[in-house]
Amino acid sequence: MAGFGAIVARDLRLALRQGSDSLMVVTFFVLTVVLFPFGVGPEAGILERISAGVLWVTALLASMLSLDRLFQTDYEDGSLDLMTRGPAPLGVLVLGKVTAHWLTTGLPLLLAAPVLAVLLNMNAAGFGVLVLAFLIGTPTLSLIGAVGAALVLGARRGGVLLSLLVLPLYIPVLVFGVSAVDAAVMDLPVRAQLLILGGFLFAAAALCPWATAAALRQAVE
Repeated sequence: MAGFGAIVARDLRLALRQGSDSLMVVTFFVLTVVLFPFGVGPEAGILERISAGVLWVTALLASMLSLDRLFQTDYEDGSLDLMTRGPAPLGVLVLGKVTAHWLTTGLPLLLAAPVLAVLLNMNAAGFGVLVLAFLIGTPTLSLIGAVGAALVLGARRGGVLLSLLVLPLYIPVLVFGVSAVDAAVMDLPVRAQLLILGGFLFAAAALCPWATAAALRQAVE
């Protein structure tokens, strides 16, 4: 746990010093959502119908923008080699880096989503479920994305390969995240969708750090 806390604190300090990744993610999220009313028209009924899907798809794409740099800096400066050879379990250190990634990218998306939902004329009944679904779903995106980032580490055009690897795995989170919000708007039960999202999160938290650690060991050999 000491190693976990040290990695989280280190990555948060680096993110605060640079700030570009978080700003880029949030800016992309906001600008993409803002463009939709210009593209599909200002008709309130259309915007309300597509609001959940637009928010989830743009959040999914925005979360991928900084994934290719999740381990790249550590790989280039030799820190990753020290992590793989250190006494702390590499899976725990990976979980720390994923946590820091979510705090600097997923959390800002979570905070921006309700504001953008107002712009898309989302029904007020969906706001609470939207925030809850983002709270459960975005950490899953970071965990799955870490596996992809580790697999393409050191590869040419890693960003393209990362998208091809990760996007198909994001689809279940996208489907049930949108379904939960739509169900809340239509005054239907949302418990099943949220439980499935929670199941994805627990499965990803249990499996993805160790899969990422195995891929990182392969990359530094």
